Amino acid sequence: MKLFHLIITTLAALIFTNSYAEDKADIKPDAWKGNIELGIVNTSGNTETETINLKAKAATETENWRHTLNYESLKSSDQGDTTADRYEINGQSDYKLDKKNFFFVMINYENDRFSGYDYRMTEAIGYGRRVLDEPDLTLDLEIGPGARQSKLETGETDNETMVRGAGKLKWNISKTSSFSENLSVDAGEDSTVTKSITALSAQINGSLSTKITYTVKNTSDVPVGVKKTDTEMAVTLVYNF
Repeated sequence: MKLFHLIITTLAALIFTNSYAEDKADIKPDAWKGNIELGIVNTSGNTETETINLKAKAATETENWRHTLNYESLKSSDQGDTTADRYEINGQSDYKLDKKNFFFVMINYENDRFSGYDYRMTEAIGYGRRVLDEPDLTLDLEIGPGARQSKLETGETDNETMVRGAGKLKWNISKTSSFSENLSVDAGEDSTVTKSITALSAQINGSLSTKITYTVKNTSDVPVGVKKTDTEMAVTLVYNF
């Protein structure tokens, strides 16, 4: 386990170091593109609730590399009591072997106050292939070994190896609307985490758009008192840059 974790960390460091050198030489300053999403719901009177949903994404692509960084957080309260408090950071680098095949390194960190875990960290390496590559439609499939480290709220820790499989679909329906589906399965020795993110976005004007996202996350084995499946429906305003 410790050896695999060291291999993952070393490969990630090499990839980011090499990509930085390549980016510095070959990429224009404005090559990074991304967006920021914000959704706020606040009610008062007989019912006092507040929900803040924040997401950010940045991505860049060169002839040989593709890098993606994601951040998301959710905080909800009801009558002054916190009912949801979660944030997640994900980074992935793909090295293109050719136009369709690539090698990837992925690192994910999640902190969810109501999951029964203090934190969960996942690393994976593997092979990916772009099985659909049309002007308005792409589909990437990925598979590879990985490791997961978890710390429960009780202070106990759990380290396990796993196999990761993922599918990423993007469809540009028109010039102003798009649909995406990201599905991942992390099958570990102790538990399997399955996550589906379905999103539909529509441009409002210029750099602004609206987005509807439906997320389902299932964990096969959870601490006592915690539900196995979480669902989230979000409507956000998106600023693209």
